[in-house]
Amino acid sequence: MNDDLREQGPRRVGQVKEVTSLSNPIVKDIKALSLKKARDETKSFMAEGLKLVIDALDLGWTVKILVYSKAGRGKPLVEKIAARTVAAGGLVLEVSDKVMSAITRRDNPQMVAGVFEQRFRALKDVQLGKDETWVALDRVRDPGNLGTIIRTADAAGASGVILIGDCTDPFSLETVRATMGSLFAVPLVKTSVEEFVRWKAKCGGQVVATHLAGAVDYRTIDYKRKPVVVLMGNEQSGLPDELAREADALARIPQAGRADSLNLAVATGVMLFETRRHLLTLGEAK
Repeated sequence: MNDDLREQGPRRVGQVKEVTSLSNPIVKDIKALSLKKARDETKSFMAEGLKLVIDALDLGWTVKILVYSKAGRGKPLVEKIAARTVAAGGLVLEVSDKVMSAITRRDNPQMVAGVFEQRFRALKDVQLGKDETWVALDRVRDPGNLGTIIRTADAAGASGVILIGDCTDPFSLETVRATMGSLFAVPLVKTSVEEFVRWKAKCGGQVVATHLAGAVDYRTIDYKRKPVVVLMGNEQSGLPDELAREADALARIPQAGRADSLNLAVATGVMLFETRRHLLTLGEAK
């Protein structure tokens, strides 16, 4: 794996390179980020889109490698983020359309992509403040669901997303795309069931879980009483008993029609906006 992705020590002097070959070692390493093994080894991931990269920079993220196609040459915004990347010690690649398509695995790729360092917060450092809402997901498996939930958490003003157990990778290409940039705004925590149970006992909040055995209409719960952790189960099997027992309230979303369940991302969205309803206005999320 190339040092441009692996390097964890002092930053290099910023560089700009023109690349047209798919056999370029840096291009190969960026392409490899489509694989979880490469993302885990380098603690890196790729995100696509000019607006998304600008938003990431504005939120305090640093671009390790900025890639733009020849169509971006001379465009003021592209030149601006290229200059910011170089100033921070990052690498800038101007690539051919063929290389950009290979990197992004798209026939009609975005003009800009960035490689970033992954970020996770430790669960022990999460302290629930007044009016805060967190989402906790047990073994979420679908990248689209996870990305949509992160985006929805951002829209609802939630403080972060806790991933419990063997969840899909939040930094996969599919998940990052589904977040539409919210990945850079929403803190992520990765933890085990055991650690979550220990944290819950002293977090000072109330855990509200959706469960088929839930006898309480989700609209009747007092979400103002304490900070809330919305706990959602796996797409296929729901919450295991060991987590359901930890909930302060088990909720159920009433349904009509023949469908016997909601998509996980939709159900999470329903719960989140009900939890946050008293805090949201059309003007701002508090």
